[in-house]
Amino acid sequence: MSSLAQSLAQPLAESVVQSVDWLAIAPPTIAAAVALAVLVADLFVAEHKKALLGWTSVAGLAASLLLLLPLLDGDRSTFCLTGEADVCSYTADRFTLVIQFLVLGGALLAALLSVTALKDANKGLPEGEFWFLLLSSAAGAALLPASRDLATLIVALEVASLPAFALVGLRHGDRKSSEAALKFFLSSVTATAVSLMGISFVYASTGTLYLTQIADRIQHVDGQLQTLTQTGVVLTLIGFAFKTAAVPFHFWVPDTYVGAPLPVAAYLSVVGKAVGFTGLILITVIALPSYADVWGPALAALAALTMTVGNVGALRQQATRAYSAIRLLAWSSVGQAGYLLVPIAAAAYSDDAERSIGSTVAYALMYAAVNLGSFAVAALVGRTKPLNRISDYRGLYARNPLSALILAFFLLCLAGLPPGIIGLFAKVTVFSAAVDAGLGWLAVVMAVNVVIALFYYLQWTALLFRAPEGEAVKHLVPAPLTATMALTGVVGIALSGAPQLILRFADTGLF
Repeated sequence: MSSLAQSLAQPLAESVVQSVDWLAIAPPTIAAAVALAVLVADLFVAEHKKALLGWTSVAGLAASLLLLLPLLDGDRSTFCLTGEADVCSYTADRFTLVIQFLVLGGALLAALLSVTALKDANKGLPEGEFWFLLLSSAAGAALLPASRDLATLIVALEVASLPAFALVGLRHGDRKSSEAALKFFLSSVTATAVSLMGISFVYASTGTLYLTQIADRIQHVDGQLQTLTQTGVVLTLIGFAFKTAAVPFHFWVPDTYVGAPLPVAAYLSVVGKAVGFTGLILITVIALPSYADVWGPALAALAALTMTVGNVGALRQQATRAYSAIRLLAWSSVGQAGYLLVPIAAAAYSDDAERSIGSTVAYALMYAAVNLGSFAVAALVGRTKPLNRISDYRGLYARNPLSALILAFFLLCLAGLPPGIIGLFAKVTVFSAAVDAGLGWLAVVMAVNVVIALFYYLQWTALLFRAPEGEAVKHLVPAPLTATMALTGVVGIALSGAPQLILRFADTGLF
């Protein structure tokens, strides 16, 4: 009798227990494992050796990046439904790998910035907790683009977001930091609550959490559930609009960037933004293509509003105001979020949605390298000018010619002017996506905003080469800061020489 029970139980166990493709999930898994290792090691490492934790974290992120290489030979999926190999919770396809490269590369550069920042903080930031939180957030950010069901998507989103709240408010006894963390926390919790409400409505209507199944079933929802379904779609979109810092859900950005440690602000500006936009792409283009008539116009309006408010906010920054350089970068990031929304909106109207999404990914890759490089120079200036005003950059060329030239190049990339060819190329790509989708009015709004942005980017650039006030004091550049500026500068210059490479790299293969 017992042998019969075992023979019946064996097929049942085989249907429940799934095989795991460990190579596919290796990048986020390595980041998470190193995070735990660093947290435990912090208990045993002597105070004067805490710097080892930072370099271990940098090595862990580098290892996660290297583990993307074996995945280039083809798509991999794991955690799939039994009997349905194409319905999976985790998929490492071209889109996933490109976004994982972006977020893990961005986290690695932010970690290099953090090595110097933690040393300068002189125990003002607890190192073990800092590295644990940064790596945990990076692991969640790397998991998110591979998520192909709503439960995994939300879990990844929160794993990326929750440590970020703590990172913003981690500086001991800093009221500004605590206030920034509270604003960030409240806005993000609101976004999560709205998203979960919307997802619960979508699940109630379709009976599934898998994105591909939702795309199929949501077209055949019972008439009595139509209102519930439409409400779920709208609430889900609103929740992710919060995560992308789209207007009017952007209010937390300037104060959070100013209050956070500078490497954390750099991390949020790139990785945090990538997380929000990746989730938005997966929800709209994969799960809800049949609702393109709802999310297309909504995202187009949000794009126009976001880029306008962001650029006007950056334009209004006064050069002598405390932290005006960081505030300008914060408002600029809101404006850039508007540009990133344009191709996603265009995907609703375009016959080639994959090309539109590729434009967003290409722009995000350009923005990541350029913005992290700008924050690296801001971190350098902030070592001697802690208030980090725009006026503090006057005469930077006389004090440190190389950092001034690099920052000027990055600002020209953000403005879309030569020699920052990659910035111009990325803007033209986004502009073309809008025109090809028949969104001429949005292309006009974008063109106007590009002109507005030219003014404050060029104004800051010109300030770098003016005669300094008083005697020029040389900046000493620590090795991690040098490495960050060099890496981002080389990437920007190389892509400006061959801008077509970034579009080829950003070919998502999402469909």
